[in-house]
Amino acid sequence: MADLFNTLFPHVASKLDELWISTLQTLYMMFVSGGIAFLFGIILGVTLIVTKQGGILENKSVFGILDRLINVFRSIPFVILLAALIPFSRFIVGTAIGTTGAIVPLVVGTVPFFSRQVESALSNVDNGLVEAAMSMGSSPLGIIFRVYLKESIPSLVRVSQITAISLIGLTAMAGAIGGGGLGDFAIRYGHQRGQTDVTYITIVVILLMVSVIQKGGNYIIRKTTH
Repeated sequence: MADLFNTLFPHVASKLDELWISTLQTLYMMFVSGGIAFLFGIILGVTLIVTKQGGILENKSVFGILDRLINVFRSIPFVILLAALIPFSRFIVGTAIGTTGAIVPLVVGTVPFFSRQVESALSNVDNGLVEAAMSMGSSPLGIIFRVYLKESIPSLVRVSQITAISLIGLTAMAGAIGGGGLGDFAIRYGHQRGQTDVTYITIVVILLMVSVIQKGGNYIIRKTTH
């Protein structure tokens, strides 16, 4: 088996340690930036829902500002965002290169997308449940946690899956300009040096990551759907 692998993937065989490090770097960028983006995305998505017209905390000014800001940042291509945020990344984390330097643009690029996904998921909650909670004297905070978020768990898991898979693509893009990870690994060896077996193995590793995210998310959705 080892001989067959060496024959089919000669360049990868000599770079297994580097492939492992690149995979860990991609996972690091995913978990750190994904965790931060999840927190901010939930907060912004909930804020959009409760402050929109007819919401439990209707506020046209807050909704209008957030709505426009999210639209603006969503419309900026991620490659341009990477370059534009270099000074901000240096200010926040002290560097604009490497896996740590990629965290800031990854968060900024992911939060607007995830916020819209959260808003969409929460908007499917039955208004009757919200009205029932209000009639029983529930506070806005109680309605947010016990109605909106609790009833939307399967939908939130589903949109988190979509966002996590999208984030894998963004980490690869960040790697292409010095962010490290599998994107950097594939570009340096697979593209620049013509070692196509490196590109193929990188694709396989990314597909495995996507598969794990999908299977894990689907399992949670099945357990929380009622």
